[in-house]
Amino acid sequence: MTLIELDRDTPLDPDAGRIPPPRLYRPLGLLIVLVLTVLVGGAAPRSGTLWQYLGVIPPTAGIDTPIQLAGGRLFTVVPAGGRRILTAWAPPPAPAKLWSTELPSATAADVSTPVPVSVRQNGDLVLVTVETTTTVLESGTGRIRWMIGSRVTTAGNGTVATVARIFRPGTLYDQESGAPGRLYFSADGQPHTEPPIRTEVRGIDLATGGVLWTAETAGSVTADAVPGDRPGLLITSSDRLTLRDARTGAVLRETALPGASSSETIGDVAVVGFDEAGKQSGYDTGTLDLLWTRDLPADLDPPSCAGLLCAGSREATTVLDPRTGRPAWRLGAAADLDVRADYVLDTDPSSGDPMRLLDPATGNPRVDLTGWSGVVDSSAAHTLVLRRDSQDGGQVFGVVPAGHPEVYTLGVADLDSPECGADDRYVVCRDVQGLRIWTYRR
Repeated sequence: MTLIELDRDTPLDPDAGRIPPPRLYRPLGLLIVLVLTVLVGGAAPRSGTLWQYLGVIPPTAGIDTPIQLAGGRLFTVVPAGGRRILTAWAPPPAPAKLWSTELPSATAADVSTPVPVSVRQNGDLVLVTVETTTTVLESGTGRIRWMIGSRVTTAGNGTVATVARIFRPGTLYDQESGAPGRLYFSADGQPHTEPPIRTEVRGIDLATGGVLWTAETAGSVTADAVPGDRPGLLITSSDRLTLRDARTGAVLRETALPGASSSETIGDVAVVGFDEAGKQSGYDTGTLDLLWTRDLPADLDPPSCAGLLCAGSREATTVLDPRTGRPAWRLGAAADLDVRADYVLDTDPSSGDPMRLLDPATGNPRVDLTGWSGVVDSSAAHTLVLRRDSQDGGQVFGVVPAGHPEVYTLGVADLDSPECGADDRYVVCRDVQGLRIWTYRR
């Protein structure tokens, strides 16, 4: 689920061999156990599970950089001489530098200040967003193809989209004044005291950076990708919902909206809020057919849900079916909910500990996560990587593949830092030695 406001900015088991007689494989088995014990710090993984330490990227290469994994590679962004340097690393068989590139910036900035960084792989291209500047590079060489001073939405069919808000001159907010009031932000993050007079949505060729089409709309809009055989871009404005072809910009479908104030996409449903009317409606993102409408109460303590349509409060959450708007299941206790590994992750809001994985259709418990203290930030959509403190020191890691009914313990890492990132092949953690990398497989 992507919460969208109309003024917002724009994831081998080895072949079984022939089994020898016991007198032949017992010594070999003892040797394998010894090797595994050394590799995982005394915790033997289950059969078919791999957990192996690959090495470390030293602090001089960017210990303070955000952990970014994309396309089976690790990326670091490091300030150097008034510039930001992007480096790609190949984890196996040991961390090795592939290339480094200086990232351009659309605005003057203090590069020594930590900033949000996002790295995405799209085919043979890498999209790097630092604050509000996006750079597109060749994955194999690091050569820069093009850059733009805004965030982009990947729209499919070799295109990305940008949303540029145009404000009336003289509306830039004086941040030193601290004056109260609602603010509206431009694509480069600048606050304004009035809403934009119009918004320009552009479809851009991912390979070249060339503008394919431009659509102008009065006021604020949002744009969200709609995947499918003919990828589209769903544009929500205050008075209409428009589905455009992502490549050509041609209007495929359009429907009127009576004063829309917010929008979010959940799967193939666009959920649109009408604050003045106190209503919320669901529309099919492909056909724009109205699916349902419900009253939208003013919740002082709204439920905490990511990837789900919810009602009620944080203390008593009701999960709704996005296709019908009707209740699907309820929780009677405080919870933070998120869609992970084809389950719903139920997290204790007071401690932040993961508690269990729930069936997304019924809410029934499927996997008990008792004893695990944290979820590792991950770019993998179909695995959940967990961690907890080891009794002998260090961190124990586990994984739940999508739809599997239990946690598979991977192994132990001899580190104290909980700051880690993961994808479906690697776990990277930061400590005093630098960025340390393990590979895993289940």
